[in-house]
Amino acid sequence: MKAVEIHHYGGPEELKYEEAPLPAISPDEVLVKIYASGVNPIDYKIRQGSRSKENGHFPRILGWDFSGVIEKVGDNVVGWKTGDEVYGRPDPSRDGTYAEYAAVKVGEFGRKPVSVDHKAASGIALAGLTALQGLFEHGRLQEGDRVLIHGAAGGVGTFAVQLAKWKGAYVLATSSARNALYLEELGVDEVIDYEKEDFSQRVTDIDVVLDTRGGKTQEDSIRVLKPGGRLVSTVGIKDAETIRSKGIVPVSFMAQSRTEDLRQLSNLIDSGQLIPVVSQILPLKDAAEAHRLLEQGHTRGKIILQVVEENNS
Repeated sequence: MKAVEIHHYGGPEELKYEEAPLPAISPDEVLVKIYASGVNPIDYKIRQGSRSKENGHFPRILGWDFSGVIEKVGDNVVGWKTGDEVYGRPDPSRDGTYAEYAAVKVGEFGRKPVSVDHKAASGIALAGLTALQGLFEHGRLQEGDRVLIHGAAGGVGTFAVQLAKWKGAYVLATSSARNALYLEELGVDEVIDYEKEDFSQRVTDIDVVLDTRGGKTQEDSIRVLKPGGRLVSTVGIKDAETIRSKGIVPVSFMAQSRTEDLRQLSNLIDSGQLIPVVSQILPLKDAAEAHRLLEQGHTRGKIILQVVEENNS
């Protein structure tokens, strides 16, 4: 099969479009024909060698966000069959989905939303699961809460804004001015231009902060949370004990692949309450360019690598 692999850690130029062995599947896995793969920050972090937990063998296929069709079913797999359209987020410690085929464990995929094509569906799982679990499982966001979302125009943020509004929360977001109208259209109640204004001098009484940035943004977020508020971070928590001493609950997490959560995301999308946003679609062979674009940090929604042309796109 064709795949994009790395043979060394390094820059985007390490991504090579080449022939790779077709993956074998275990009895608890399915072989998926990949139609499209979403591109996420974890991809370039592993490419750089900065995610030691998921680092492993070479050559290595990156990409852990996909939509496709089941090609083959393992002997122990029940409830799924060849031809089923699925999407999901596989285990990032294994070979990924920048490829024509991938082996995926049961529990790491769900039924693809019927209302969107594979390109849109391929960018849902990782960011959608992160937003869903970050806000509700870890953030315990409730109707009427005030939530501050950093990086709101990006992949996770785009889903987080919509999910928070669906829950009935009051949503504040930090953004550059160029994304202000976009975020207002998504439902953000207050957009704060971080290039012109210090959010920590304007915002107060926040119940939940969803932090995808870390650093000074995380430090400043502590000051805007009310006592008992929750600082939920996708990039790790610095000095958790000090944060707790201020009456704030710090939570660092990485999204988990769960079929039931993927089912909820599919239902929200098919009911029109959640819209996946795709900023750019590139062919699989241009994975290096996709990484360069994502690392610039100004992407709205998701960048997608298309593997199979669709007639209904």
